[in-house]
Amino acid sequence: MSWLPSDFVHPTRVDLGADHHLRPIQESDADRDYPAVMGSRERLWSIFGEQWNWPPATMSYEANRADLARHAQEAEAHESFNYALFDNDETALLGCVYIDPAEDALISWWVVDEYAGTELERALDAFVPEWIARDWPFATPRFGL
Repeated sequence: MSWLPSDFVHPTRVDLGADHHLRPIQESDADRDYPAVMGSRERLWSIFGEQWNWPPATMSYEANRADLARHAQEAEAHESFNYALFDNDETALLGCVYIDPAEDALISWWVVDEYAGTELERALDAFVPEWIARDWPFATPRFGL
């Protein structure tokens, strides 16, 4: 049995206020994702490193691009989802939201160091649980790792 109903259609764009949005990450986002991840690597490691062994200090651009391709394939197959947080013009990747299978679902997210502790992070923190409750078919999602 799948963790999602067979007729579920995942959102392809979700507005976060007037200036930002989430959309499924794509391999072509590597030019924006790699500097976002590696520029915030130490903090991201403190959040995800123990459980996911990510992001490694030696992660190459090509390894990151391959990860994004895998994430895009997983989303199409409804195995898991990685949404990238962008400004409206998509000039910068500002963070990510992960939706993974667990007992029901495990949802985690981050913003780049530049936005840690800012209004954008607080807006994402408030938005994600509301979005999951509104648009996803989970009964008891777990938030955070």
